[in-house]
Amino acid sequence: MIRRTLLLWIFFLVCTISYAQERYTFTRGLISGPSHQYGRQALFTDPLAYQLYTGQLSTPAAGSSVPGLDNTPGSWKSIEADSAGMFKGRLINNGYLYLTYNAPAAQTAVLNISGHQMVYVNGEPHAGDIYRYGWMYTPVQLKKGLNEFYVRTARSFGRQGIQAQLLFPPKPVYLSTADSTLPFIVSGKTNTELWGAVVVINTSKQALKGLQISAGIQGKEVVSTLPDIAPMTTRKVGFKMDASQLQQKGTASCTLILTGSNKRNIDQRNITLQVVNPGDHYTSTFVSQIDGSVQYYSVSPQEGSTGGAPALFLSVHGAEVQSINQARAYKQKDWGVLVAPTNRRPRGFNWEDWGRLDALEVLDIAKQTFSPDPTKIYLTGHSMGGHGSWYLGATYPGKWAAVAPCSGYPTLTGYGSADGLIPDSPKNNTEKILLRASNPSNVLKLANNYKAAGVYVLHGDSDKVVSVEYARQMKRVLSGFHADFSYYEYPGGEHWYGDKCVDWPPLFQFLQWHTILPDSSWQHIDFTTANPAISSGMRWAHILQQQHSLEYSRIQLHRSEDHRSITGTTDNVATLALDLKDMPAGTITITLDGTPLTITKSDTVVYLHKQAQWAVGTLPAATEKGPQRNGTLKEAFNHHMVFVYGTSGNAAENEWAYNKARYDAETWYYRGNGAVDLVADKDFKAAAYPDQGIVLYGHAGSNKAWNALLKNCPIQVNRGQLQVGAQQYTGDALAAYFVWPRQDSKTASIAVISGTGITGLHAAEANQYFAGGSGFPDYMIFSAELMKGGIEAIKTAGFYDNEWRVKEEEQVRN
Repeated sequence: MIRRTLLLWIFFLVCTISYAQERYTFTRGLISGPSHQYGRQALFTDPLAYQLYTGQLSTPAAGSSVPGLDNTPGSWKSIEADSAGMFKGRLINNGYLYLTYNAPAAQTAVLNISGHQMVYVNGEPHAGDIYRYGWMYTPVQLKKGLNEFYVRTARSFGRQGIQAQLLFPPKPVYLSTADSTLPFIVSGKTNTELWGAVVVINTSKQALKGLQISAGIQGKEVVSTLPDIAPMTTRKVGFKMDASQLQQKGTASCTLILTGSNKRNIDQRNITLQVVNPGDHYTSTFVSQIDGSVQYYSVSPQEGSTGGAPALFLSVHGAEVQSINQARAYKQKDWGVLVAPTNRRPRGFNWEDWGRLDALEVLDIAKQTFSPDPTKIYLTGHSMGGHGSWYLGATYPGKWAAVAPCSGYPTLTGYGSADGLIPDSPKNNTEKILLRASNPSNVLKLANNYKAAGVYVLHGDSDKVVSVEYARQMKRVLSGFHADFSYYEYPGGEHWYGDKCVDWPPLFQFLQWHTILPDSSWQHIDFTTANPAISSGMRWAHILQQQHSLEYSRIQLHRSEDHRSITGTTDNVATLALDLKDMPAGTITITLDGTPLTITKSDTVVYLHKQAQWAVGTLPAATEKGPQRNGTLKEAFNHHMVFVYGTSGNAAENEWAYNKARYDAETWYYRGNGAVDLVADKDFKAAAYPDQGIVLYGHAGSNKAWNALLKNCPIQVNRGQLQVGAQQYTGDALAAYFVWPRQDSKTASIAVISGTGITGLHAAEANQYFAGGSGFPDYMIFSAELMKGGIEAIKTAGFYDNEWRVKEEEQVRN
């Protein structure tokens, strides 16, 4: 006890500063690890967090015990920052860095840490800056006396480090331009309504309403009204600007003035805009339909023209590569324009999940902007973008004339990025159902979809970052069935061997030989999907519903030359839609899985349903599962989501709900360059957010929006009790993740982050659902014991049937 008291006194002496000081850099702390495991799966292990949540965590001291993985205790060790303020070394190894700050009075501050997964500030979770961007500024409330920071670390081994500081800004509300999203100004264009985005930091205890930003450029001023900004949060906000006066290549200044609802100036900043000539590579911004945030893409314009509509090349970048650098790696082509989306961030979502949606959104924008030849749409990318090419190419057959992965890995799990707790070959039914939730990411199971396009594989044979063995693996896969692929290993090529590792002339020659054929030319369909809401089909055949959600569904169909018959087989298909527009009027024979059906063509599309046998039916109701909405927890985050936190519980539950919603909003901003509304349950009106995804925090007794949104849901959570269908669970340490369709929308869903008590609610704080490619089923109920290790802590998990009912055969129970 004397030793611990002495250590705390040393921390007090080191960390105490005067109230007026503007910046404090942490230089001493304690380190533990390895003591947690998080990854791209619903499972996680964190015994230290378990002790923190349950009040069992003792104040750390050098040499004192700390819970580790596999129930093996470790110990806290002293660590000091180097002269640059960086905590580095092999001690930083998937553990926690414990820092303290002794405040002379209760006060607000801005915490800036880089290199961490997340941090608990006096027990409150806040998002991390794992990629060390340095612009995460997090408002925090400091209490008088000792303030504790548990900083969750990743693996370092001396190459990287963690830097932490507290800032005491002179203003409670101000602009930060460190993480700006800005367009290039292309001279000669109109440039009167361009979008940019900066961050507003609110360290006050009040929600900010009625804020405006004025953007002034050489006498042209545009005023934009901002969304509400919750207390003690940051938010990236979009603004319009008029850059029509900028016509000279170079740089120009834009003045941003933030004003309050009383029209008084709050803060002012200058940002620098890049002005380029027509024909230069450039970046363009747009307002994303995913969440209403300002995003961007980059362009390598067509040089000259061969006449007619240009080809369109969608090039997806690698990890840490800015899209403008991706575009600049390509010499301009006289036969097409190249567009590089962002994946929402340079790391983003590995081109899966919201990275996938970003790529599709930019593809649609590019088609509207450049009016390309619809038969000459191509997909390519490097490294993580090589994975993106494999993934998007397999997931969306029919969109691409050819696909060209460069130095890419096919799957996240195969590359080692899964970093999870479930093996590739599940040992039990619980692991099986959780892995099933990740099936849409496994392009090896979707490989037959590559038949729809030419494939060019390019890889350096000396690549030490992404081994050439991945390319060779895909060569073997394609060799088994594909009649139109080309393969080249660049001799001596490392991971990046110059622009030619993406802008490779033979690759573009291969692309130029390929076009997208019309549907009428496709007599054979071989298509696989794991989720019709991600990808439902190709050409004239679409899987609308599955027999078993997120198991692989496959159709192999053949249309006769006279277009009067279709024969084929199906696997895990409940409802199939066939487009008959290219078939002649009269009698048509369809034979599926040996069942013959004779129909008279009257409608363009025929809907076929399988019970014991196939039969002609109607389009399933939009209230059922289908391409418009098919379940899984993450689906609710797709449609301009809003976070609704509970305020009608006890004090601890209400505090948890707001902190958790804020933590998720911070994580979404960091990973997705996005922004989201935080709305208290008492202020939430569903009609004000039509067709938007809803993420609800709390339970039936703590969130007033529960009954209106979830009264018909077979999963119900309240204080001390939880029900899944007919199954009842009790206790205050149960956590719940589940999805439910909005009853007032044909497309939007509700994700619920819930628990039966404060311990269960804390157990639901882990937010790996923002990790690209992570798999979450429709519902998952688990106890807080999960954090100590052991899959048996999952009480039940599974998938609803197509009518959103809980079925025993589609779930696992422990």
